[in-house]
Amino acid sequence: MDLRDYLRILRSRWILIVSTALAAVAAAAALTWSATPQYASSARMFVSTQGSTDDTQANQGSQFSLQRVKSYADLLSGEEIARRVMEDTGLDGTPAALASQISASSKIDTVILTVTVTDPDPQRARTLTNAVAKVFVSYVAELETPPGKDEATIKATIVDPGSLPGSPVSPNPTRNIALGLILGLLIGAGIAVLRETLDTTIKSTRQLESLVDAPIVGTISFAADGVDTPLITELDTYAPRAEAFRVLRTNLQFIDPDVERKVFVVTSSLPGEGKTTTAINLALALAEGGERVALVEADLRRPKVGEYLRVESTVGLTTVLIGRLPLDDALQPSARPGLTVLTSGSTPPNPAELLKSTSMTKVIASLREQFDIVLIDAPPLLPVTDGALLAAEADGALLVVRHGKTTSDQVTVAVERLEAVGARPVGVIFNMLPPRGGDGYGYGYGYGYAPEAGAHAETTSGRTRDTDHMSSSRTA
Repeated sequence: MDLRDYLRILRSRWILIVSTALAAVAAAAALTWSATPQYASSARMFVSTQGSTDDTQANQGSQFSLQRVKSYADLLSGEEIARRVMEDTGLDGTPAALASQISASSKIDTVILTVTVTDPDPQRARTLTNAVAKVFVSYVAELETPPGKDEATIKATIVDPGSLPGSPVSPNPTRNIALGLILGLLIGAGIAVLRETLDTTIKSTRQLESLVDAPIVGTISFAADGVDTPLITELDTYAPRAEAFRVLRTNLQFIDPDVERKVFVVTSSLPGEGKTTTAINLALALAEGGERVALVEADLRRPKVGEYLRVESTVGLTTVLIGRLPLDDALQPSARPGLTVLTSGSTPPNPAELLKSTSMTKVIASLREQFDIVLIDAPPLLPVTDGALLAAEADGALLVVRHGKTTSDQVTVAVERLEAVGARPVGVIFNMLPPRGGDGYGYGYGYGYAPEAGAHAETTSGRTRDTDHMSSSRTA
């Protein structure tokens, strides 16, 4: 993943990241609100050796005090000091509990010790601090008095007694909420990247280019009104979806340019990727461009072409294949001049046997002779073998891939199904893309081959993008 991938993840999953950050802030606020305030009182002590007028001895005593201070800081937070404080003050509890409230520190190269006691009660925090300091002064005198001597070599002196704290040291709302926000953003970003890594659905043209050795001949954006108006003939002339199919129509001219009459199978990996509406709209766009187009409904298990184009579907391909009607009698003109439709006919019990029969081969050959372009709406490749068998009889397959639903494994297996029967994908149609894509391409109009060398394909933003990498050499 490069920087563009991370930016795309942030744009596409920002709701997840923000939600996680808000949840972390809420948790930090709740913990802050429920936490018991803690007050801290500190006292400072000066550690010194018994005075000497000799400069050398004074210097040695100072160095000795510096070394002792490091040990005293550790002793202050020990249980022995806590036990003695409890005996002096009559405090209930255990020495370990009190010791956990005591902390000590010393500044580097100084003989100043600072002892701090935290407690929920500010008055008691001060009392305990002064008690700890007093006990420690006595404890040092006891430790540093040599056997048989009456005077300690080192003494501790309280220079600043504990003061009454005015505000709690914890919890710190500002710090806690800021840390919660930062932690929430990091966790949210991590979850977003993890989900993106585990998500194998196709979301960019770059992913498709690495999976299929065929050009992306069209990108069709998702339209919220697609259910109510699935056909481009029902849209405004300059609607983005209608324009996308015109770009797709232009790009098809660069697939096998030496072949005068072409037969393409329109299929997908699984149902629900929009192959049927794509086949119908492509046929309508081709007819609008002056081509003589035949649309064959070969998805005998789930026929929809007749319903969309409002033509008779009870008589069609299956009727011709079983010899009950000549092909010419089964062909139906559509409302769009130049487009002829061969619907599925009655649903047979053995679709695969019919589609791989000699009769089907003859139907395809006959349609090739009569029309400039024949589009065959075939079943998905993964559930059944019909689509691959039909693609082997045609000039190749146009593979429809749905953005955010089709996975890379499904595309790979679909291509393998085609290649297993000697067929090949000649183009990929990226379908149902968001209006603004995450990989930098304008998805409204799509992109692909240019009408002439060095030309550019139009995008939804009105800008042009170089499409030299989609040269016709990839379709040869």
